[in-house]
Amino acid sequence: MPLRDHFRSPVNDRHMWNELHFMWPMSIVRQLFDILPTGYASAPNVRTGQLFEIDGSAFELDESTGSKHLIGVGDRDAATMPLSPEPTLTLEADLSAQDEFEVRVYDTDRGRQLVAAIEIVSPANKDRPESRRAFVAKIETLLQQDVCVSVIDLVTIRQFNLCADLLDLVGRADPKLGPTPPYLYAVTIRSRKQSAKRSLLDVWHYPMTLGQPLPTLPLWLDTDLRVLLPLEPGYEETCRLLHIR
Repeated sequence: MPLRDHFRSPVNDRHMWNELHFMWPMSIVRQLFDILPTGYASAPNVRTGQLFEIDGSAFELDESTGSKHLIGVGDRDAATMPLSPEPTLTLEADLSAQDEFEVRVYDTDRGRQLVAAIEIVSPANKDRPESRRAFVAKIETLLQQDVCVSVIDLVTIRQFNLCADLLDLVGRADPKLGPTPPYLYAVTIRSRKQSAKRSLLDVWHYPMTLGQPLPTLPLWLDTDLRVLLPLEPGYEETCRLLHIR
């Protein structure tokens, strides 16, 4: 079956995109159960970013002095406590957690060490420059820790390529992506250290097209050990269970 557009009609008339994103990681874990060699295990990790508002009742304004009364501090102590200096800058910032729809692969023989991560991109990962930077920074951190990272991007309503953003962050580019990198793609990236030299990044980039099958991704568990993960079976099984046609 072909890749569907989960963000536009007719699919999103009956199904929200997050139905697929919540369930697909578990389907990938089921696939990996038969693929991973002995000593390796995988697990899903799903978390959605939420905006939280600090409860204003946590502070009470002392009208007589204009100072803030700290909850949990006795009146006597508060009276002798010096006023804090005013901040040099106050601004609004979105520090909410990022969406995470991923599968993590661990080497259980090395104390459950993380060796690979499969990231499924959500619209929130691409909706603003700061969201894209946060996602790319996460990928960079994983690569610095010698974790192989695969990214699957089915988001049709945000036309950015996060792999291209990552390469731009490290001062490199992939000429094959062209001036307008495809926004539907799957990619695997791994870092290889060179003695007394900078690390090498190996990239396997697969553009995807609506109406076409999904690719097979290499997943590196160690320097010379990799498995192949076909995305199509897990994707189709998830769509079948959710009755997505």
